[in-house]
Amino acid sequence: MLEPVPGPRGGLALRCGRALLSPWARLALLVLLLASGAGAMVLYEPHRMLASGWPPQVSGGAAVGVFAVAYGVCSAAFVPRPLMSMAAGALFGSAAGLAAAIAGTVIGAGISFVLVRALGQDALRPLLRGRWLKAADGQLSRHGFRSMLALRLFPGIPFAAANYCGALSQMRYAPFLLATGIGVVPNTAAYVIAGSTAASPTSPVFLAATGFIVLSGVVGVFVAWRKRHRLRGAAARR
Repeated sequence: MLEPVPGPRGGLALRCGRALLSPWARLALLVLLLASGAGAMVLYEPHRMLASGWPPQVSGGAAVGVFAVAYGVCSAAFVPRPLMSMAAGALFGSAAGLAAAIAGTVIGAGISFVLVRALGQDALRPLLRGRWLKAADGQLSRHGFRSMLALRLFPGIPFAAANYCGALSQMRYAPFLLATGIGVVPNTAAYVIAGSTAASPTSPVFLAATGFIVLSGVVGVFVAWRKRHRLRGAAARR
């Protein structure tokens, strides 16, 4: 029995559906979502929490949980993590602030990973044609956990850039989140402690936290420079 041939309307609907689900259409949606999130954060100005404090209607463990979710959304929308980590320390102290900041970091990384993997990977992966890009992609795809852990440990690499690199590679979701949660602990702790002791800028704890931030930044830049040359060498050998 012959199948019915779709009419003009059915054919048009089918073509429109394919166009809307195409890789470039999904990439355009991703760009729109990221731009909208960044614009919303500029208008909302979450850094005001450092001056005005947390709303008194939410307190205790609920406040820490709500802050962690807000931290994750803000970090996915390009709000600088050091600012949010210092706010966590100033609002909740070192212990609770660190827990909120780590949880928020993992949430934000997960949001970015899912969005880029679902909406941008199919369109952007074919563009990874340069030797350096292919070497970096291969490193993340084959050694996802340890490579992402290294990216998180060194603060010279932007948080969003590491998210997108992981999502565009072939690494799995669980190693990505685990490496993120472990790798951001040292630097995040320094910012949280700095925020919790900001009222006493001459205290040994504040000075030690600030010194660690500066030292880790210098080390991160040096290691990134060395890693770049190693990746170039690996690409040249291939």
